[in-house]
Amino acid sequence: MAKDYYNILGVSRDATPEEMKRAYRKLAREFHPDVNPAPEAAEKFKEINAAFEVLSDPQKRQIVDMGGDPFASGGGGGPAGPFMGFQDIMDAFFGGGGMGGAGRGPRSRVRPGADAVLRLDLELKEAAFGMESPITVDTAVTCSTCEGQGTADDSQPVGCDTCSGSGEVQSVQRTILGQVVTARPCPACSGYGSVIPNPCGKCAGEGRVRTRRKLTVKIPAGVEDGMRIRLAGQGEVGPGGGPPGDLYVEIREKPHDVFTREGDDLHCKIKIPMTAAALGTRLTVATLDGQESVDVHAGTQPGSTLRIRRAGVPTLRGGDARGDLYVHLDIRTPTKLDAEQEQLLHSLASLRNEEIVEPVKGSGFFSRMRDAFNGHA
Repeated sequence: MAKDYYNILGVSRDATPEEMKRAYRKLAREFHPDVNPAPEAAEKFKEINAAFEVLSDPQKRQIVDMGGDPFASGGGGGPAGPFMGFQDIMDAFFGGGGMGGAGRGPRSRVRPGADAVLRLDLELKEAAFGMESPITVDTAVTCSTCEGQGTADDSQPVGCDTCSGSGEVQSVQRTILGQVVTARPCPACSGYGSVIPNPCGKCAGEGRVRTRRKLTVKIPAGVEDGMRIRLAGQGEVGPGGGPPGDLYVEIREKPHDVFTREGDDLHCKIKIPMTAAALGTRLTVATLDGQESVDVHAGTQPGSTLRIRRAGVPTLRGGDARGDLYVHLDIRTPTKLDAEQEQLLHSLASLRNEEIVEPVKGSGFFSRMRDAFNGHA
């Protein structure tokens, strides 16, 4: 049974060549294996290719219109030639630079270097007040022997015989669109258009070598975990002695034994006895750069927080501005009392009429059960 190529392509039997081309282009975007990884997409794309090849050929289309199948009647077993890449198909439709002999030209051997990232662990105090830290970087630098040229002695690169210096080679592919000329980087010179017959012995023609460098990075006050400090031009030198990239120093702030940081504010917890909270006291609190005194007022309740202004972290690029320190009070109730201490607490409870604390009565199930056992039902 002949295939319905019009249905596969989604066009009417009287579709014009332009309409079929638009239909094919739309389906190619949807089902080409380069853009659709689904297993069934590849098979669907084969059908679309076959349909377009048949209907774009007047003789084969005539066979279809007469109820036949050009592939079944000696027209071949299917579309000839391998699949083109999705970008090649789009280039064929839209006139991309890789088709039809429109050359891109040879690549330059001199290219910019890559950026690099180095992580630096800091204590909270170092991040808060800033510092200068030595760092060691494994990176690429310009070859000192050839000064980035990649050639030994006074030799020079010579033109590539394979591509005649163009950096590209062309190949002809038989596709559904006919014969298409495709340009690819020359495999002999890697697209440079020239080869180095006598490469530098130190860098093997790369123009750069790997080495270990020592630098000093200035950490500004107030940096936070995850922030990056940019050192312009301290990254890797590019191939051919190209301009270096940047080095980014990423801050990793170590956890502190006492303080927890939230932005520019610090938090800490201090334990005080119940008597101190009840009577009031004055605390001396250690800070990142000294100590501060703070009053605990009589009758302070559990969970209370004291605020010490400007005892936190200096604000990044904020002049002399600083965050605050929040002291969270953990009021401790005594668990072991001697006889004298217990008597004193009983006396205090008696004076305050706090010796017996009445339970709060409720109307729930357990409350009703208790009243029933007590004869109140």
